[in-house]
Amino acid sequence: MIRIQIPEKANHIISVLTEAGFEAYVVGGCVRDAILGRNAADWDITTNARPEQVKALFPRTLDTGLQHGTVTVMQGREGFEVTTYRIDGEYLDGRHPEKVTFTPSLLEDLKRRDFTVNAMAYNDREGLVDAFDGLGDLKRGQIRCVGDPRERFTEDALRILRAVRFSAQLDFAIEEKTKAALSEFAPRLSKVSAERIQTELVKLLTSPHPETFRVLWETGISAVILPEFDACMETPQNHPHHCWSAGEHILHALPFVEADKTLRLAVLLHDIGKPLTRTTDEQGIDHFYNHAQKGAELANQILRRLKFDNDTRKKAVKLVLVHDDLQIPATQRGVRRAVHRIGADIFPDYLKVRRADILAQNPALQEEKLEALAEIERLYKKILEEQECLSLKELAVTGRDLIDAGMKPGPQLGQTLNELLELVIEHPEYNTKESLLKRIIPPVSS
Repeated sequence: MIRIQIPEKANHIISVLTEAGFEAYVVGGCVRDAILGRNAADWDITTNARPEQVKALFPRTLDTGLQHGTVTVMQGREGFEVTTYRIDGEYLDGRHPEKVTFTPSLLEDLKRRDFTVNAMAYNDREGLVDAFDGLGDLKRGQIRCVGDPRERFTEDALRILRAVRFSAQLDFAIEEKTKAALSEFAPRLSKVSAERIQTELVKLLTSPHPETFRVLWETGISAVILPEFDACMETPQNHPHHCWSAGEHILHALPFVEADKTLRLAVLLHDIGKPLTRTTDEQGIDHFYNHAQKGAELANQILRRLKFDNDTRKKAVKLVLVHDDLQIPATQRGVRRAVHRIGADIFPDYLKVRRADILAQNPALQEEKLEALAEIERLYKKILEEQECLSLKELAVTGRDLIDAGMKPGPQLGQTLNELLELVIEHPEYNTKESLLKRIIPPVSS
């Protein structure tokens, strides 16, 4: 018999509800994760008690979704969503039911859920309630819709993307009929808001298996939400340094960078400009001149379209722009120049993206590139250890120092600071206040 260790606070809520004569279970993703030995993000509770009855039983509640039967019960500073068993009405917008009807039946509530692995309920008294063989699908390692996948995707188009996201997070295959329905219903994602698509995309990309992004292409989902990627899959790279199409190269590169949102986005988009810049020379070798610049423009458009926050967008776009910067001499001066050129704030991430890019290129030519990159990283660490100046915040003089020395506020102030930064990039030993104030040309006292 399956036994799940429910957190004490969630169990207390279940106990209060059952002692009052109601049914109550933890339900959905927390049950799935507990069975898999994963840490559950949230412990949601389902009950046949109506929202007003739930509110009457607990001293502190929040009306977080009364129209859908959800009350958040506060236990100390922690909130638990308690939702009444319900049947969803018609989904006219392909995302939300027009109305919900409360039901006394747990089975009816579980029927409306998306995938079998998310349609299990549990409490200590009844044990596991698993009407759709979610446990079997966990053992088989597959994502399968509850009932007819065509109905589930008609109800809520976001489930199309969620299926692939769960596949990536759990390293599960998508069951055959469910996958076929993904292809059939992919165009319905055009009705889903960019914000919702972005959320699922980030969860997929930051999963242990970001290469599952391939399923988006196989099922026609990427053609709807990221057609620029489809163009990459259709772009060959006939070049000694590559052995896959631009899209396949991206898919192979994704797992080689840590599961950070901005880094994974940068790797996903780093070669997005290649389809628009491909040329083939007389020897039949492909070239992609200025693909980083074009890629940065496209990445900016894509991330705006998907409503990413400005910080994420700007950083990812900058990484796309600089990812192909290879002109770094293996000297401390050369690395300092590169940090100044690329940006001290993103240089460590540039190195990570560069490594992922190399690891997804022709294996026969990787060793030399990786050795060169390792030397750049070694020199960069040495620069940091020696606390050499790499940015204005490390410069020994500030704008206030220049004003105190007699320079008038204005554009020349910033220009002078940048000139001094360039000077100490070349000559780290000059980075003292006394030395830099002597080297201002013309002298600030004149």
